[in-house]
Amino acid sequence: MTASKQPKHQRKSMAKWAEQRGNLYAAACPSRGVLDHVTSRWGVLVLLALLEGTHRFSELRRKVGGVSEKMLAQTLHALEEDGFVVREVFPVIPPRVDYSLTPMGQEVATHIEALTYWIEDNLPRVFAARAQHAARKSAPASGGAGRAGRREPAV
Repeated sequence: MTASKQPKHQRKSMAKWAEQRGNLYAAACPSRGVLDHVTSRWGVLVLLALLEGTHRFSELRRKVGGVSEKMLAQTLHALEEDGFVVREVFPVIPPRVDYSLTPMGQEVATHIEALTYWIEDNLPRVFAARAQHAARKSAPASGGAGRAGRREPAV
């Protein structure tokens, strides 16, 4: 059934679903920003660290090796804004701030964790593919022979 022959309520429902779901292939899709936050180098590592439990800023900074204070703060802010991280401030001296995952943050972090497990489990295959690629790129030209060993026709 084409879209124009669908009942009006069904067309409206599908349009609303498409609007809510997003379309990553569309240049202006807001899903891209969320994807960027969740899959950035620091976003992935922060989500994984918080999947283990609540952490203070300094604990996260130590755990996520190589992240600067500025990048960690920006990453936490973006993840908090997207609803993945909750920031809890305790009115004590010195001030104490804890970061933890929301239920939605736990959900997305679990997916990220599965991807990182796959990557770590398959590193030997990835390294082998890289080595094969490097060997193909550095191999000398075959003297005019094509892929199957045939000569290319003269132009």
